Amino acid sequence: MTGYSDRINHAFAYAAKHHDQQVRKGTRLPYLTHPANVALILTRYGRDEDTVVAGILHDVIDDCVRNGWTRDMLDERIGHKFGATVLTAVLTVTARRVDDEGIDMSTDDRKDDYLERLALADEAALWVCAADKVHNANSILSDLRRTSFPETVWGRFSAGRDGTVRWYQRVTERLRAIGFTAPIVDELAAAADELATR
Repeated sequence: MTGYSDRINHAFAYAAKHHDQQVRKGTRLPYLTHPANVALILTRYGRDEDTVVAGILHDVIDDCVRNGWTRDMLDERIGHKFGATVLTAVLTVTARRVDDEGIDMSTDDRKDDYLERLALADEAALWVCAADKVHNANSILSDLRRTSFPETVWGRFSAGRDGTVRWYQRVTERLRAIGFTAPIVDELAAAADELATR
C-alpha cells in the first residue's frame, strides 16, 4: 500500500502553493482538504504512487489551464517534476474549456467532453476521476446531513440540486459503460443514489 514518500510530500507542497488562499465552495475549509482526501481514498484502494500523486495534483492543472498555461508549460513545470504518467492522468481528468478548434465550450459541452474523453483514459486517470467524484459527492452529503436547510447546500452549485445529482449519476454510468468496474465505482454510485434522496 502506498504511504508517505518524498514525492507525495513534494506533490502536497506543490498543491498547497497553487491552492493557497482557496477554500472549498461554500465553506471555510482550505481547498487543500480536497486533494488530501482524494489521496486518502486512492490509498485506501491500494493505488500506486503515480496515481496518488495525480490525485493530489488534479486540480492544480485545472487552475493552471484557467490561468493560460500551455501544454509545453505544464510539461515543463509538472511533467518534469512528477513524470509523464502523472501529467497524462491529470490532463485527462481536467475539463477542457475550449474544443480542438479553440472555441469556448459551454458548461454542458465541457461536461459532455469530459465524459467522452474518459474512453481514452488510462487506469490511473479513471481512478483519479472516481476518487475526485467520491469525495465531492460525499462532502455534499456530509453538509446535507448537518443542516436543516438543504437549499443552502444545493445553492452553491450552478446546476442546482437536480443537475448536480445527475452529474454524479452520469459519471458513474460512463465509468461503467467504458468497462471500469473497480469497487470505487460502487462507492460513487451509492453516494449518487443517496444524493438523489436529499
